[in-house]
Amino acid sequence: MRAFGFTEAGGPERQAFLDVPVPVPGPDEVLVRVRAAGVNPGDCKMRNGDYGVAGPAVLGREVAGTVTALGPGVTAYAVGDEVFGGCPGMVGGFAEQALVMASFSARRPTAVTPEAAAALPVAAGTAHDAVRQLDLPAGATVLVNGAGGGVGIAAVQLARAAGLTVVGVASPAKHDLVRRFGGMPVAYGDGVLERVRAAAPGGVDGAFDLAGGAALRAIAGLVADRRRLLSVADRSLVVELGGAAVERDRSTAVLTELARLVEAGELDSHVTRVRPLEEAAKAVADVESGHAEGKVVLVMPAGQT
Repeated sequence: MRAFGFTEAGGPERQAFLDVPVPVPGPDEVLVRVRAAGVNPGDCKMRNGDYGVAGPAVLGREVAGTVTALGPGVTAYAVGDEVFGGCPGMVGGFAEQALVMASFSARRPTAVTPEAAAALPVAAGTAHDAVRQLDLPAGATVLVNGAGGGVGIAAVQLARAAGLTVVGVASPAKHDLVRRFGGMPVAYGDGVLERVRAAAPGGVDGAFDLAGGAALRAIAGLVADRRRLLSVADRSLVVELGGAAVERDRSTAVLTELARLVEAGELDSHVTRVRPLEEAAKAVADVESGHAEGKVVLVMPAGQT
């Protein structure tokens, strides 16, 4: 089958279309005919070699599609079911068929498009886990540091759905986006503490960081209870500052809840660019540029019929 990935670890010049065997599902896996696949910054990191995969390998961490085969012991689905979920080993989704983890997948409601569903497992899943881990009571104020990206926008929406007031640190170009989804935007850079304090004079009860480095260090002092300082961007620094990394819950229950929220109109996957598999390199470049507003999704030939 045809797939898109990389021949060896490196930059975009290592990307290529690959002819690979159709994978065979093992325990806790189903094979799906891919209809849509989400594109994430992690795909670029995978290609760069950051996760230790030398290549050749197929890119893609999250998909929506139709079940075509079941791994040994998998009883949750039947051939023909429409599902979405994460790929085992975080690779394999940019292909005509892909493996999906049975334990990190869910049925796709008919009201949720394949494109919207394929954008949920990584970004919205991470945001869901962060909001739950913060465990703030309704009415509390949370700071999302890096609110303009895919995870950040999902976090703003999920925090608002949980009854929280949200202050979102983002580049000025994304302030309207943060505001659209219910957050109060403030700009990065010098003076960020004063801007956050002006937006939330009652203080910040927790923070979810997606920026890391100096941007994380700059806002850490706003959170008195460092147990409620979380980061997915800088695990070592957030621990040094007394906070914690986000604990991922890659489960069917989480994905089912996210799909329910989309169906109910309480969560928007915010897919802003859909490209065919033929334009996979452009889709990866969209994400790697750092300027994409919202989620980028690939659709496979089966997803266009």
